[in-house]
Amino acid sequence: MFDTPMVNPIISLILLLLRLYSWVVIVAVIASWLVIFRVVNVSVPAVRAILRFLDAMTEPVFRQVRRIIPAVGGFDLSPLIVLIAIWFLEEVVIWGAIRLNLI
Repeated sequence: MFDTPMVNPIISLILLLLRLYSWVVIVAVIASWLVIFRVVNVSVPAVRAILRFLDAMTEPVFRQVRRIIPAVGGFDLSPLIVLIAIWFLEEVVIWGAIRLNLI
C-alpha cells in the first residue's frame, strides 16, 4: 500500500524547523539590506512590525555568534556562520537518524 519508507516524524519536524529558520535568517539579511539602502520605509507600521519580528527571531542567535566572531572589515559574518551551523545540524540529525535506523 505504501511504497515510500516511513520517516520518523520527530526527525522530519527537526529538519523542517531548521530549514524554516534558515529561511528566516535569509529573509532577515535581505530585509536589513533593504533598510540600509532605503528601499523600504521603516516608518510604515507593517514594515516595522515585520522587521521587529525578524530581529526577535534572529538577533539572539546572531548576538551569540558575534561574541565569538566579531565583524571583519565592517562585515557581519554572523548570518553566514548561523547558516553553516544550521546546515551542519541538519547533516548531524540525518546522520544520527540513519545510524539509529530512524530513517
